[in-house]
Amino acid sequence: MARYFSLEEAQELVSWLKEIFNYLNPLLQQSDELNDSIEQLQNPVVSNGLDDVVVDRITFMSSELNRIFSEVNEKIELIHQRGILVKNLQQGLVDFPYMYENREVYLCWHVGENEIKYWHEINTGFAGRNLL
Repeated sequence: MARYFSLEEAQELVSWLKEIFNYLNPLLQQSDELNDSIEQLQNPVVSNGLDDVVVDRITFMSSELNRIFSEVNEKIELIHQRGILVKNLQQGLVDFPYMYENREVYLCWHVGENEIKYWHEINTGFAGRNLL
């Protein structure tokens, strides 16, 4: 059985979520940069072949990328453990299961909003948001 939040319970978690996404944002940016660098180095035209130095650099960047992914996954798991659904990591978009008129819907929040003001049907997503 799903855990349902009250509006007040969900609202109390907004500042905690802001902290988590503020922590994750630079990690996500760093992972994008590392991915781009790895792709460039793996392109033989750009790197003039994959010599040992390039291979070592790719290996180092790949291990750094794995460390970042591990950190990101830990934070996502903390969110999930509270029953919150992460819908878009880059946008900091989450849903809280909520009962509305005897049916399950989602309270919807994303980074940049100071409080939860919207809800949507479980099958409509962000585009179907309604003002509370």
